[in-house]
Amino acid sequence: MDLGISGKRAIVCASSKGLGRGCAEALAAEGVNLVITARTAATLNETAAYIRDKWPVEVTAIAGDITTVGGRKEVLAACPDPDILINNAGGPPTGDFHDWSIEDWMKALNANMLTPIELIKATVDGMRARKFGRIINITSSAVKAPIDILGLSNGARAGLTGFVAGIARKTVIDNVTINSLLPGPFDTDRLRGNFEAVSKASGASVEDIRKQRAASNPAGRFGTPEEFGAACAFLCSDKSGFITGQNILLDGGAFPGTL
Repeated sequence: MDLGISGKRAIVCASSKGLGRGCAEALAAEGVNLVITARTAATLNETAAYIRDKWPVEVTAIAGDITTVGGRKEVLAACPDPDILINNAGGPPTGDFHDWSIEDWMKALNANMLTPIELIKATVDGMRARKFGRIINITSSAVKAPIDILGLSNGARAGLTGFVAGIARKTVIDNVTINSLLPGPFDTDRLRGNFEAVSKASGASVEDIRKQRAASNPAGRFGTPEEFGAACAFLCSDKSGFITGQNILLDGGAFPGTL
């Protein structure tokens, strides 16, 4: 299927690895020119070089912290009029809510709620004027099924979800859609880090925890960044203009509900 977005411009946040990179690669495969960003320059530049070598698209790599005013300004200077925006940032740490300070909450809210909102605010009007725009927020399956040790993430990402629900119905009249992808267990550094934390607390080996968690998923495995990217690319396509304000769960069937 031709997704109809060849030659479009995209900003993909936190895209040096993991799910962000999966999205960047899927868009590049469709001919989308990219501005990719992440904090670690070496990893980001390696990703940029890989994409340039594999697909005939323009790739601009901006190393910096997208959760800061300066980081956002640099990215938007490189691509002030994107057709596609992929909001993504690392999740806050796990823990017990009794231990979290106001500063912990503000950091989580800034990264996982306020930064996406600021990027939407900076780009959505231009998209509406050009009559095309696709905004994807990478959130978490915890928005649908909260996890107690992920309280910071639950709260911040749920706040973003509520905000998007309000504006996505206003922008779609101009062919600008805003949706969220809710990843469950994907084979990323974040998941591996969680297994290491469980291993330290329980004494079980990381490999045993990994096997047990994979087996407990109805799919019998973890997701891959490539299949996440494919879902993202479709939502960014010219075929998806009737889908907006949705929270699409990608979890291998882990959530047991009907809605």
